[in-house]
Amino acid sequence: METEQIILVDSRDRKVGAMGKLVAHRKGLLHRAFSIFIFNPRGELLLQRRTRRKYHSGGLWSNTCCSHPRPGETVLRAAHRRLKEEMGFDTKLKEIFSFVYKVKFLNGLIEHEYDHVLVGRFGGTPKPNPKEAEACKWIALAALRRDIRRHPRRYSFWLQKALPRVSRQMRLRPLPRGSGRRGLSSRQWSTLCRAIGTSY
Repeated sequence: METEQIILVDSRDRKVGAMGKLVAHRKGLLHRAFSIFIFNPRGELLLQRRTRRKYHSGGLWSNTCCSHPRPGETVLRAAHRRLKEEMGFDTKLKEIFSFVYKVKFLNGLIEHEYDHVLVGRFGGTPKPNPKEAEACKWIALAALRRDIRRHPRRYSFWLQKALPRVSRQMRLRPLPRGSGRRGLSSRQWSTLCRAIGTSY
């Protein structure tokens, strides 16, 4: 990790330099990052449980994949690279928004990211890399929201920050109780497909 370089940026995501990953997190410098949210045909989100060996937030449940582009690497290229490395598959991805957040962890490291959020669809079986993720699971958004409200410390800070906007942006609303259906309606699924730019 000491030799891995990440891209430092200003408040408008313009590159201002590069720095070792761990040093940047010790200093709390703003850097470029991305978060991937993968949905299956039932509208469930793929979560991963970060390995406890991670430099921060180890053992917490988070969105499908999170990482940083390398100097000279685009966000999209890095996202495809890391999705394959962490979860063992690749799929079409589309960026839907970005946001900035800053949080200090108990070990003294500071996450200060200009975070690009990408979404995609996958109907197969992920194969998580045990060096990156202890486990993974598909979960309905309504169930995830409930569990975050009850047990926020089980989940990464950035997942909790991004999830409400992902839901709004993708128009992923839970179906009414008693509807007799699971996951997304056909209209909601069509909205997700159009946003990503493919059909299923």
